[in-house]
Amino acid sequence: MTEPTAKHEPETSLQTGVLDDAHQQAVHPDHLIPNSARMYDYWLGGKDNYAADRQLADLFLQKIPSMREMARANRDFVTRATHYLAEQGVRQFLDIGTGIPTRPNLHETAQAIAPDTHVVYVDNDPVVLAHARALMISNEVGQVAYIAADVRKTEAMLADPELQAQLDLDRPVALMLIAVLMLIDDKDDLQGAVARLRDALPSGSYLALTHPTADFDPPVVNEVTDSARATGMTFVPRSQKEVAEFFGDWELVEPGLVPVRGWRPDGEVEDPESAWYWSGVARKP
Repeated sequence: MTEPTAKHEPETSLQTGVLDDAHQQAVHPDHLIPNSARMYDYWLGGKDNYAADRQLADLFLQKIPSMREMARANRDFVTRATHYLAEQGVRQFLDIGTGIPTRPNLHETAQAIAPDTHVVYVDNDPVVLAHARALMISNEVGQVAYIAADVRKTEAMLADPELQAQLDLDRPVALMLIAVLMLIDDKDDLQGAVARLRDALPSGSYLALTHPTADFDPPVVNEVTDSARATGMTFVPRSQKEVAEFFGDWELVEPGLVPVRGWRPDGEVEDPESAWYWSGVARKP
């Protein structure tokens, strides 16, 4: 893997999606540590990634050749779940760990059904921040905002003035935790952080979640997990039982907690377990 040879000014780099060597340290000081959002971008065919991201992403591909298809299946779930939630009347979305924007974005899907939908994206990666602010544009009646925050610091996130300006936490909110919780270790009180987010939302809110798992092929997933951790990246695949705990006492909608390809698919799915993510949507009573 080599970095791009052409050198660009920062604005051009943002527009083309290529971040050259000269700007890596300034834009993202941890560019030598693989980042899941940039690996995900690489698997989806994007250009917003560094050599370290591609190196680990390619190692995943060597061990799991269908990794690109799994990433797309996870992305497709976002579209289906957002469509479902918008049809249920949800007009507010809080998407934590949004990653680098990939179309169709969540707000595009939701606002196609209800133009007055408000969406707040949350991430703590400077590269994601730059792209989100450039590409996520509000429409005439709906609103799109981005805030830099950490899911482990729920109080600070919920108190952010931009979030409070865009979301009315007295009305139902769809909390989206898409392939993000695997980046946080249990020792950081992850269950507690998710519980605090659930508690902050009113009755009628929803939680949509996906999470990678070793349940379908433990040896391979354990091997790539060790490789990720060896680079300094936190990666924690979890079992179906562990993922179910994130929903607390909220009521899972049909079909429950299932492989990501098996959650309300648009057509027949030959092998739902071919994408190694658990997924589900639950409603707060």
